[in-house]
Order: sequence, then structure tokens, then C-alpha cells
Amino acid sequence: MTNYAQAGDGVHIAWEALGEGPPIVLIHGFASDREQNWRAPGWYEALTAAGHRVVALDCRGHGESGKPHDPAFYGDRMIDDVAAVMDAADVASADVLGYSMGGMLAMGMMMRHPARVRRAVIGGVGETYFRDAPKRRLAIADALAAPDPATITDPVQKQFRLFAGQAGKDLAALAACMRKARTVYQADQLKSWPGPVLVVCGEKDALTGAPGPLAAAFPAGVAVTIAKRDHMSAVGDRVHKQAVLDFLAP
Repeated sequence: MTNYAQAGDGVHIAWEALGEGPPIVLIHGFASDREQNWRAPGWYEALTAAGHRVVALDCRGHGESGKPHDPAFYGDRMIDDVAAVMDAADVASADVLGYSMGGMLAMGMMMRHPARVRRAVIGGVGETYFRDAPKRRLAIADALAAPDPATITDPVQKQFRLFAGQAGKDLAALAACMRKARTVYQADQLKSWPGPVLVVCGEKDALTGAPGPLAAAFPAGVAVTIAKRDHMSAVGDRVHKQAVLDFLAP
């Protein structure tokens, strides 16, 4: 059942909870939602079967959440949306699992709301995290807003447009989300968070690079590389799930 939390700026954030046990908050990737990123690939089933209470949200601009078309409504406000959902779900602190954009938001939670994160799993974010590329991000936003996708020639921009252009997705909201920068935390900032961190990337993920350099920024960071997987295929991979379940095991 879909519930809604209200963010501080009035945007409604959709979320759902299922299962019993220690809570884990799931934060999906860009242009995805809780259904596509987590339920469909079997994460709900795997985590609840292992004794976790799953709390999954749709980030603003995505899924069933509010979809502002103004970039000012995105960026670090999306981190505080996670905290608002945790409040609505009566979760004081939890394990957090994020993928891609969701992994970056998980790091934002660790920095802005450290007491609310017990352990963190950062999937689909690796060594390239430290090399923020505003021009590339804005070029992707332009591709999302392009009237005719046939005019897009850059392969990365085309890939983003094809995924974001799937039925039911709001291209204008997603372009606004992409245009607004989020805080990129440097290694000396990340080392201040002492809890356990698992960083997972696909071996062939050209967007992220290797997970090791990011994991090394955390005092208790561990890196896992999923063989033969790229950014899209690593999401629901069984090796990914097993690594997370092992990491979360008592």
C-alpha cells in the first residue's frame, strides 16, 4: 500500500513498508522507482525473507511522488526526503541500501543525518563519484529535455534518454532533477562516518568505475565487484543480493 510523507517544502513522497524485523530503507536510482529498482528484481522478497522490514520510497520526481519541474526542488532536498519517510514510518535509525543516485543519497544521509544510519550499502557508485562532472550532468539534462530523441548522438546521453523515456516517467521532472547538483562529499569528509559500509559495482560499469576507492574512504568500508555486470545488469544480480544479505547478517 502506498503511503505519503510530506517534505518540508510540501512535496509528497510516496513510500511503502512490508515485512517484520530490523528496518532497511531502500533508495532507488535515477529515472527508476521503488517498483522497478527493488520489487521487480526480487529485493523485497530477498530482504523480507531474511527477516528485515523493508521501507522503500519513490524519490521526488519519480514514481508516485510529487514531480516538480523546477530544479530548485531537487539536490540535497532529496536527502531530507529520506529522513521524512523514516519519520512517517516510525523508524528512528535503519540500515540504508541505495543504488546509483540512491547510493549518493545514502551517503548524504550518512553525512547530514548520521545517527539515523546504522549500516550502509552503496550500489552503483564507485571511484568516479569523486570526479563530479557538472558539464556532463547538464548535457544529460539537455538530452532528457530534447524534443526529438533522434537528435541525441552521445551514447551516454542517449542511454539516459531511453531509460527516462519509458512509459509513465516525467521527462521534465527528471531533467530538473538532473540539473540540480547534490553535495559531493570528499574522502576526508566520508571518513568521519565510522559505521560499516558495503560498496558494490559491476565489473563492466563504465559509469562508476571500481568500488574500491570509494570503499577505502570509509574506516569500515568493504568493496565487492560483480563479475561481467554493468550499471543496469548489476542491480538485481544474485551476487549483489547475496553480498548485501551477508553484510547485513547478525
